[in-house]
Amino acid sequence: MTDETLAKGRMVSETLNPGMEDALRKRYDALVPGLSESITDFAYGQIYAREGLPLRDRYIATIAALTALGGQTRPQLKVNIAGGRKAGLTRAEIAETIWQMSLYGGFPAAINGLNAALEVFEEEDA
Repeated sequence: MTDETLAKGRMVSETLNPGMEDALRKRYDALVPGLSESITDFAYGQIYAREGLPLRDRYIATIAALTALGGQTRPQLKVNIAGGRKAGLTRAEIAETIWQMSLYGGFPAAINGLNAALEVFEEEDA
């Protein structure tokens, strides 16, 4: 972890998932000290902020992977669908990404992913 990657991570995280680091800190840091900074630094500062792949494409990959992993990833999938929307993904692109995973994670995983997407879209519309 460097000050530079942590600062980048905080910028990306706050843009796409406002309050995420603070929520992680409150929930987990007493149990695993530094978890919130580690996730912010690594996931957002070192991975999402990397050059070489546009942020919106990184979200397509993330949404696909979380969908294929199945229902146990629902909370993270919803967070990343919302982040993907902020990174410029359309609802149709998200739905098609999730549906593509029916080939790899199975129909139940894809249906669960579509249900998660519908919840995020409903929250956007509210």
